[in-house]
Amino acid sequence: MTKSEPEDDSVAPQPDLCDLCGAVTCDGARWSAVVPDSSSITVNPESDGKRLIVGCSRQHLAELAEQYKHRPFIDAELWQGKIARAMRQHPDGVSPETLAEETGLSLQQIEAGVTWRSIDFQHWHQQFGKKDGPDAGD
Repeated sequence: MTKSEPEDDSVAPQPDLCDLCGAVTCDGARWSAVVPDSSSITVNPESDGKRLIVGCSRQHLAELAEQYKHRPFIDAELWQGKIARAMRQHPDGVSPETLAEETGLSLQQIEAGVTWRSIDFQHWHQQFGKKDGPDAGD
């Protein structure tokens, strides 16, 4: 856990919000940490699977870190995110080999990521999907 302070007084610090309570830290001082999170996909692939959390106090940062400690890290979720990011660059499709090269994943990891996404969507659909459509009752 680190406490950040502005380095240059001539640059106005941007306000941050506490990820726990939403309090604004306008003075440029904040508590932050990087935690593992398989749902975190960034523009920088080296940062995938890592989430920056911000707290307005040491106590709030500790509470946030504790929450993430209990969240499972699911490799297939991370792989699915990497696949989705690469696919956005190829709206007309991409070969499995090119996808593997661009994501750094093996073909088996790609298959696991795609399967994870499909299962995740099925769970969502079962919970929230439309119940009275043309296929209702099938």
